[in-house]
Amino acid sequence: MAAPAGAWLVFGFSPEEAAGEPGPGPGPWRLEAGPEGISRVWPAWSYVVVETGAGLELRSAGQRRRLPGWAEALPSETHLVLRGPAGARAWRREAALSGALRDEPAWSRDLPAEPRQPLPLLPGGFATPRPPFFTALPARVRAQRLVLGTEHAVALSTAGEVFTWGGGRHGQLGHGLLESGLQPRLVEALAGVPMRAVAAGGWHSASVSEAGDLYVWGWNESGQLALPSKALAQERAQAEDSSTGNTKLTPCQEQLAAEGTAFISIQAFPALLDLPQDLEVSVVSCGSRHTAVVTRGGELYTWGWGKYGQLGHGNNVSSDQARRVEHLVAEGLRVEDVVCGPWTTYVRVQEP
Repeated sequence: MAAPAGAWLVFGFSPEEAAGEPGPGPGPWRLEAGPEGISRVWPAWSYVVVETGAGLELRSAGQRRRLPGWAEALPSETHLVLRGPAGARAWRREAALSGALRDEPAWSRDLPAEPRQPLPLLPGGFATPRPPFFTALPARVRAQRLVLGTEHAVALSTAGEVFTWGGGRHGQLGHGLLESGLQPRLVEALAGVPMRAVAAGGWHSASVSEAGDLYVWGWNESGQLALPSKALAQERAQAEDSSTGNTKLTPCQEQLAAEGTAFISIQAFPALLDLPQDLEVSVVSCGSRHTAVVTRGGELYTWGWGKYGQLGHGNNVSSDQARRVEHLVAEGLRVEDVVCGPWTTYVRVQEP
């Protein structure tokens, strides 16, 4: 069942910018809902599919197209997968944007009506928004949730276990190696800690335990794991050097010069992340190189790559530290959900 409709605010890259047009700025801007509201969103880089009370709707720069008869979406920049009551179909992105969904799909699969699991899960396996479109899952992986990164997949089992497979050169599989794996493998470092949520970014992964603890692993070059990033420290040092114009070491330069500074480029095992004030997490989502969480108190924290304002802090600065999005607090907005697109963050809020 879809979540109750709420107001959706957006930070970061817009479909207009993807089309080479002026965008609304770093945000937040409101996702126009209409009288029926919006309950769910599925963002790609250049467009987004939303679920309204009237059904699914595809939105791109200056365009809106209804998708009647479909219940869920799995979008990408090459194809759009849609799932309805009796089957799943994939069309090329251009066909979806032009409204040519009556044409022959690139892929189709008939499905039983019930029970239904959220995309990309399908009976017997999972869908991907690019060929081969369907991959079988071993029977031993009883997945209740599955998320896709750029090169890897993360599954949450009905027993609260985490399985990963796919590309592993950035440590995104969490097995302590930088090797790829063709078959789902249990993330042993998390064994015995029941998980309730998983997320996959471009080349990093995250999970939330039943107790509300957040675990992160994979690539950290943009600070997307909220662990010390040398690349970001160098950027800050250069910025401080150009702004001060003196020879005295700034705090960031001192950090770079310190021999004992432990910068992390790749975290190949899951790391327990300490959020400010020991906050407990209810929702996690990952963009290409940024991460966002909702706390059980209804606040939004973000970190990682921020070039397009997707972190929601009113600037284009990247961060390797978890920071609360103060704009939402100042407006008295309680955050209920967060969904990251590649360079964008969609936030559902409860307005006072």
